[in-house]
Amino acid sequence: MPAMADPAFLDDAPPDDLVEVGRVAAAHGVRGWLKIQPYSPQADALLGAPVWWLKAPDPVAGSGALPRPRGLRIRACRRQAGQFLAAQADGIADRDTAESLRGYTVWVPRAAFPSAGDDEYYWIDLIGCDFHGMGDDGPRLLGRVDQVLDNGAHAVLQVALGAPDAEGVFQPFSDARGRPRHVLVPFVAAHVQHVDLQARRIDSDWPADF
Repeated sequence: MPAMADPAFLDDAPPDDLVEVGRVAAAHGVRGWLKIQPYSPQADALLGAPVWWLKAPDPVAGSGALPRPRGLRIRACRRQAGQFLAAQADGIADRDTAESLRGYTVWVPRAAFPSAGDDEYYWIDLIGCDFHGMGDDGPRLLGRVDQVLDNGAHAVLQVALGAPDAEGVFQPFSDARGRPRHVLVPFVAAHVQHVDLQARRIDSDWPADF
C-alpha cells in the first residue's frame, strides 16, 4: 500500500494578523476535498482567501506548545448544505490525506476580509469592544463583548460584565461560584445605537440594571 501523502504546506511565515475563522470538520468525498465548519455565517473571508493557515489541534510533543499555523494554497472553495464549506487545496488528492487534517483550526489574515458594507460589521471586530448601556445618570460602561452568537434571526452580543480597575485594566465580574457574569444583547438597531470600531466602543439603550 502506498504511503499517505503529506499536505503541501507552504514554507512562508504566517502573517501577524491571522484570525481563527473555522475548523476542518472532515474529509469531503474521495478526492481530497476538505469539509470546513466556519465559526460564523460570514464566510466571505474563507471563500476569497487564496491561502488558508491551518494549526494542529494538539501540542507539540514534549513542549506543550501548539505548532505555528502552516499555509495551504486553496484551489477552490464552495458552500455546501447548511453552513459548511468544501475546499480543495494543493497537495491533497485523496481522502486519507484530507482526513488527517480533521480538527485543525483554519485561520486567514484580517487583511483578506472583504470590506464590510454600511452598518455591517464582522463579528471578530465586535469582540473586545467596550459595551455601554443606559443608567439613571446616562451612558454607563456595562462590560466588554467577548463573543458573538447567532440565534438564526440576528447576531447576539455576549457581554462580559465588568469594569476597569485602578490601573485602567478591564476586570470581569464573577458570580458567587467564581464564574464570569454575562448579559446577552440582540445586535439590532432597536438596542444598539452606535458602533465605533476605532474607539472599540458600542453604545446602546440596554438598561444598566437589567
